[in-house]
Amino acid sequence: MKKVIATADAPKAVGPYSQAIEVNGTLYVSGQIPVVPADGSVPQTIEEQTRQSLKNVGAILAEAGMTYDNVVKTTVLLDDIANFKAMNEVYAEFFTQDKPARACYQVAALPLGVKVEIEAIAVK
Repeated sequence: MKKVIATADAPKAVGPYSQAIEVNGTLYVSGQIPVVPADGSVPQTIEEQTRQSLKNVGAILAEAGMTYDNVVKTTVLLDDIANFKAMNEVYAEFFTQDKPARACYQVAALPLGVKVEIEAIAVK
């Protein structure tokens, strides 16, 4: 059975999609950009943006009764692959054990002109 997961602790969807969908114990978290849900601001640096994107993922995980430890796969989209090292340094703060599988791509542009977007798949 499909269940929509939504929380005010992560930014509202900027299009016709859900923050996350849970199906049979698997959570599919939509790409999270670094929008601060409290005020809609966007941090400036790649480090701050990565941290905020992952905090947004964490808020959605929490709403579904999960943590970063439940994440099995992520996809990271960067506006500039030169930010790969800096993004990785922050990313490693959130995934400390049994790191999830991951893909990382440079893309032409991201919503709202941000530097990073991160999606995740988690399993109970």
